[in-house]
Amino acid sequence: MNILVLGSGGREHTFAYKIAQSELCDQLFVAPGNAGTDAIATNVAVAVTDFPAIKSLVLKEEITMVVVGPEDPLVQGISDFFAQDDALKDVVVIGPSKEGAQLEGSKEYAKQFLIRHDIPTAAYQSFTQANVEEGKKFLETLNAPYVLKADGLAAGKGVLILQDIEEAKKELENMLTNKKFGVASEKVVIEEFLDGIELSVFVLTDGKNYVTLPTAKDYKRIGEGDTGLNTGGMGAISPVPFADLALMDKIESNIVKPTVNGLAKENIDYKGFIFIGLIKVGDDPKVIEYNVRMGDPETEAVLPRVKTDLVKLFRHVGNQSLNTVDLEIDERSAATVMTVSGGYPEAYEKGKGISGIQEISDSIVFHAGTKIDNGHVVTNGGRVIAITSLDKDFRQALKKSYQNIEKLHFDKMYYRKDLGFDL
Repeated sequence: MNILVLGSGGREHTFAYKIAQSELCDQLFVAPGNAGTDAIATNVAVAVTDFPAIKSLVLKEEITMVVVGPEDPLVQGISDFFAQDDALKDVVVIGPSKEGAQLEGSKEYAKQFLIRHDIPTAAYQSFTQANVEEGKKFLETLNAPYVLKADGLAAGKGVLILQDIEEAKKELENMLTNKKFGVASEKVVIEEFLDGIELSVFVLTDGKNYVTLPTAKDYKRIGEGDTGLNTGGMGAISPVPFADLALMDKIESNIVKPTVNGLAKENIDYKGFIFIGLIKVGDDPKVIEYNVRMGDPETEAVLPRVKTDLVKLFRHVGNQSLNTVDLEIDERSAATVMTVSGGYPEAYEKGKGISGIQEISDSIVFHAGTKIDNGHVVTNGGRVIAITSLDKDFRQALKKSYQNIEKLHFDKMYYRKDLGFDL
């Protein structure tokens, strides 16, 4: 079968890497892709939200499965676009409907869904510019730190956690009145701060059945010791060492099952990934947020541990038979370290030559922000290349990744040297 992966980051390179290994895949296309996908698939210069161009590509290349990497096309309704078009309706799309994608597209929608289905989460209220003063009063009822979340998509940067009440009020005004995050912050969710340790659980569902993929923990802050600005993610570790059987049982019965059952009960068409951002408070897991696709860089740590043929899994999603699958997982730990451009997550330069990729051994190289320029691999984003290693525990895996990163070079390259410090 001919398969299309939509996206251009490390997550999409990882999807392509796994799909290319499947005997079921005849031809693999990635739109728009990067220098890494270029080596194992055909890159096509089509934007992920250009639905008419995607349709032309799918029909021209007789593509029968589309794997949607990022959230934007899902929130804009790409699954519905395929389902409502006679020429496309038989194509298997891995990604939820527009309604399902609201779990990530709107923080308020997600909170209401959690509360409707008795899924444990933080207490919250949401506010707009019209009731910004009420928002400030609500902040006064909470204890520090204060959590402000832009309701819409803000590329992973729309969450502020502030210690000072006056600063929280000022930032609330900044988000609602001065549109700090553009349209994403026309509505802001203020919620109670949960103190604990975070982890992510990834579920693949066909709308009725589901399989739970390995857990992971990512590191969002640019600075060591989890300091500085939030990024798209500086690395990830899978599995999470503290996610023992007792915790996983609680997550499954209190969170995963009610989520999948809730989607079915509300007739929300959902065939794809649910990324559940959790926090363990004491012994109990609570939901911080939903994402409606795989995380990045968690994908680079999770998927290399999945031994089951990914295309077979996706076929089961398409025909709602995931309950017949035995998921096979590599028992080893995976550690992914992300290299980033100097200045990221603020201003940074692109087009820097990258050397040393060929010298990396015993680790997997996943390209994130790269492209081919005159036959050379150059930087093309803030997060540039992720190195993933597998070993008997996360410390050994990290050691291997760090040893291989030493071989990689580009101008002003930066990476965190302390991943796993909190484990």
